[in-house]
Amino acid sequence: MGNAMRGVIAFIPSERCQHYLVGDLKEMPLDRTLDLSSHQLRRLPVTACVFDELVKLYLSDNNLSSLPNELQGLRKLQLLALDFNCFEELPAAICRLHQLSILYLGNNRLHRLPRELKELKELNTLWLETNCFTDFPKVVCELTNLKTLHFGYNQIRSLPKDLRRLQELKSIWLPGNLLTEFPPELLEMHSLAIIDVDRNKIRQFPNMSHMQGLKLVIYDHNPCVNAPMVGEGVRRVGRWADSTNDRQEDDGSKEGREDTTEMAEVHSEEKQNNLEARE
Repeated sequence: MGNAMRGVIAFIPSERCQHYLVGDLKEMPLDRTLDLSSHQLRRLPVTACVFDELVKLYLSDNNLSSLPNELQGLRKLQLLALDFNCFEELPAAICRLHQLSILYLGNNRLHRLPRELKELKELNTLWLETNCFTDFPKVVCELTNLKTLHFGYNQIRSLPKDLRRLQELKSIWLPGNLLTEFPPELLEMHSLAIIDVDRNKIRQFPNMSHMQGLKLVIYDHNPCVNAPMVGEGVRRVGRWADSTNDRQEDDGSKEGREDTTEMAEVHSEEKQNNLEARE
């Protein structure tokens, strides 16, 4: 069905049309995975919520701005992909999915998160990039099992001190924000292996050589006057104001480009490991 026809059907408030679009949802998929991505849906058919054994639900790239309360019946759901939709508020039903471990909310219109999100004790991967946050949502600091946090391309200027409570956090991605100084909270998070502060407004970087678990620091596109000091074997990707010949820090221009490529591969591989093949 062409995109134009999908769009027309999505805007008609008819259960018959929605049923025709998403197909016959009478049986549980054998792999316990349901993919309704890129269907131009404006609402999730309630029939999709009857599969209480469902483990993965993909709803990316639709026109969703709400979810039915029946979603909370998916008590075994571990992965929920809601990126590239129209959410301005996080649906309450999500906070009742207590087995959820991976939640994709990137590319929406979120500006706050409800306190109830802290009930997701099993959550270890959270994507909030490209939303409308001007303040870092403090409830994230209560997700103590979190290992990966993507919070790039928002409008935050600082991180809360309570972020230090996330002692399991392995990677934090903060590119495209309004940070004017390197967040001091990160210096106390010794489990961090990857820190990305690309495309911010940081002028000076601290000594990070004490962070023994660190493997990669991405600091490019900042008006910084120095490069971060790191321990032996830690890769740095970026330039600083006094660099000459437009060379990449540490390794020269050619190898610097290789570092940049590696960084992109780390980022994409991380998501690919979570968003497994849907076919």
